[in-house]
Amino acid sequence: MRRRLLGAALALFVAAAVAAPVEPGAALPSLQLSDQNERPWRVEPGTRFLLFAADKAAGDLLQETLGADGAGWLAEHRALYLADLHKMPALVTRLFALPALRALPYAVGLVRDESVAAWPQRKGQVTVIELADGAVVAVSYAADADALRRLPVAVP
Repeated sequence: MRRRLLGAALALFVAAAVAAPVEPGAALPSLQLSDQNERPWRVEPGTRFLLFAADKAAGDLLQETLGADGAGWLAEHRALYLADLHKMPALVTRLFALPALRALPYAVGLVRDESVAAWPQRKGQVTVIELADGAVVAVSYAADADALRRLPVAVP
């Protein structure tokens, strides 16, 4: 009986963590992820924007916009790139997505489970989550490169 109760309590805890809302005024849920090179990846204090690509089209848009100077652009905007790969078949991830991501000159946090499935997202658009002190300030969407380029530059 104890095992069942403990299992039920654990399941509720995990469900609550997964269901944590990403909306203005809420704290950004903690993410313990790795990047495309298997290094630890997390949202550092001082991060101003989290750029979330929930599908391939959003990832392509973000990568095209960042271009060759993606690391500099991300640093200048105090932004991080987060990609959701959990819906992608493992073979496709291993043979195509990871090699392409490893060629990028900046870190990409990789989600490989359903922990962000309920996060705000629109098909083919980058979700732009603005942060201040670890809390969500605003959520918007970028449907094209111009919308991403309009993000304000971080002031030191």
